Amino acid sequence: MNMMYNLYVLYCSGDFSHKKNAKDIHQGVQRELNKHIYLKNYLSELPDFVFSYIQNYYDGESVNTQVGYCIDIRIFLKFLKIYKYPETEKLENFTEKELEEVTVEDLINFKAYLREYEIETRDENGRIRKRTVHNSEYGINRKLSAVRGLYGYLYKTDRISCNITDKITFANISRKIKKPLTVQETMRVLDIIYNGENYFEGRELTEYNRRKKRDIALFITYLGTGVRVSELINLDIGDICFETSSFIVTRKGGDEQEIFMPLQVQNEMAEYINERAETAAADKQALFIGRGGKRISVSGVEKLFKKYCYTVGITNPDKTRPHALRRTFACNLLEDGVDIKMVAELMGHKNIEVTHKFYAQYSSKARKEVMVNRDIMPKEEGKNA
Repeated sequence: MNMMYNLYVLYCSGDFSHKKNAKDIHQGVQRELNKHIYLKNYLSELPDFVFSYIQNYYDGESVNTQVGYCIDIRIFLKFLKIYKYPETEKLENFTEKELEEVTVEDLINFKAYLREYEIETRDENGRIRKRTVHNSEYGINRKLSAVRGLYGYLYKTDRISCNITDKITFANISRKIKKPLTVQETMRVLDIIYNGENYFEGRELTEYNRRKKRDIALFITYLGTGVRVSELINLDIGDICFETSSFIVTRKGGDEQEIFMPLQVQNEMAEYINERAETAAADKQALFIGRGGKRISVSGVEKLFKKYCYTVGITNPDKTRPHALRRTFACNLLEDGVDIKMVAELMGHKNIEVTHKFYAQYSSKARKEVMVNRDIMPKEEGKNA
C-alpha cells in the first residue's frame, strides 16, 4: 500500500490459530468491570442529577469519557463548596436550585480558579498529600464545556429556569496543523527500530535487544493499522487472529471494530508472539508487556517512541509522540487515493469532519503542486501555451 512498508518485509512460516478461551474472556470482562466500578465511585460522590446527566447524555460513550466529565464537574462543585456554599457538607448534597443561583461573576471566578488550584490526594499509606494543579487554555475550555453541558441538560429538562453558562466565553485556541512523518523520517524511525544495534551500545544496546521484537511488532502495528495507542496496549495475546488476519479493538464510545492487518504487520506480530509465548510475565494475557512483566502503559510507549525519534534526529514535538504514526497512516492512505469515508472508517472516526483534518494536510500538498507549476504571465492571443 505504501512504499515505506517495503523496506522491512519479513516472511515467516507457521500455522496459527485463534481460540479465545474462557480465561481470556474473563480477563477482558474483569477489566471492563473495574472501569465501571471506578465510574460508579465517582458518581457516588456527586448529586443524583449529575448521574442522570452522564447516563442520558453519554450513554454509549467510553467509560473513560464518562469519568472525565465526572472529574470536571466535581472540580466545579468543589469550587462552589469552597467559595459560595461552604455550609454544604458533601458534594452529593448539591441541588439544582443551588446551581441556578450561580452568577456570571461566579463562573468568571471559576474560570480564573482553574488556572491554578490545590487538590488533596491520599498516598498508599492513607496520608493526605496536597498538590497544585495548573490548567492550560485547552484544559480550562474542556472543564467549562463539561459545566456548560450539565447546565444545558438541567435547562432542557426544566430543572433550572435559565442556562447562565451561555454568558461565559471560552478561550480562542488556534489549532495548528500537525504534519505526519515524511517518508524520510518514517524510514529513519523504522531503521532504528529494526537495526538499533547500529545506534546503541552498552546497557542501551542490551535493553534494545531484549525488547527488539516487541518494539518492532508494537510500532509496525501502530503504523500499519492506525489504531490508537490505548487500543494497542489493551490487546491480549488471544485477540490476535491469524486465520482472519485481524484483531478486535474497542473504539471510543465502546463500539468494537475488527482491524485487519497488512502482511508486514502479521509477520512481525507472529515473530513477537512466538517470543512472547516463551516469556514469563506477571500479566499472562497482555500482548505487549513492559518492565516487571506487566502490560505496557501509554506513557511507556510515548517515552520509548520519543527516545527512538530523538536518536535519529527527529525533535519536532508533534512528530515525537506515538500519535504521529496514526496521523501518518491516515495521510498515507489519502495520498494513495483511498476514499476519505473509508479512511474515516479505518481510523474509527464517527464524524468524518475529524478525518478532514488529515485530508487538509494531504490536500495542501496537492495545492502546492498546482501553485508552483502555475504560469502567472499573461499569454498573447494566437500563441499556444
